[in-house]
Amino acid sequence: MGKTHILEKFLRDQRSGSEFGCSARVPIACVQMPPYPHERDFYQEVLTALGTVVPDGMSVVTLRHRVRVLARQLQLRMLVIGEIHGMLQGSFREQRIFLSALRFLANDLRIPLVCLGTNEAKQALMTDQQLADRFEAFTLPAWTDDAAFAQLLKSFGALLPLQKRSALWEPKMRKRILSLTDGVMGRVCRLLENAATLAIRTGAECIRMEILTDQLGSETLVSISGRRSRRAAS
Repeated sequence: MGKTHILEKFLRDQRSGSEFGCSARVPIACVQMPPYPHERDFYQEVLTALGTVVPDGMSVVTLRHRVRVLARQLQLRMLVIGEIHGMLQGSFREQRIFLSALRFLANDLRIPLVCLGTNEAKQALMTDQQLADRFEAFTLPAWTDDAAFAQLLKSFGALLPLQKRSALWEPKMRKRILSLTDGVMGRVCRLLENAATLAIRTGAECIRMEILTDQLGSETLVSISGRRSRRAAS
């Protein structure tokens, strides 16, 4: 739904400030959740985000200590963790250990943690009462067939490199796009990119209903939305 794009814009805006011009400071560190919720891997990711080389063979205790010391030296004020739902790949015990590590860092460094992930990850975070009290959840809902979605499609229509106007915002087109994408932003982008490419190749130079029904083909629809595309291909 655009979590990554929102984060990237936030980081760009922050880097335009004077603090990011100082090499002795890292006000915001952004890491991606490791594929498995191991403390060692997580601390290594944080240290890399802080701009330091991580020697092999360090114990978890040493890595934790180095994160704390370096974060203070660099005046870290916020830690952003992307794809936090990766913690769900671990066992219940491993998840609890990882959540305890997050709680320890937040308490020790006294900085806010920002976690981006799926709704399942939010539920996992809420199982730790102290973290539940610390976090405020913000949800990015899927698009629905309303005026806001129509405006989004108008914006897309203005940006697409086509010679003719694509009436994407008209009711039938909106409903078709929603049915193929479930209103998920990333899927909407991929669908319209593929449709625009096909419009150029066929010489149509605009996205018409037939491009979104028959001409895209089942293989393209599978790449856009698994559940919806399988239904369309059957």
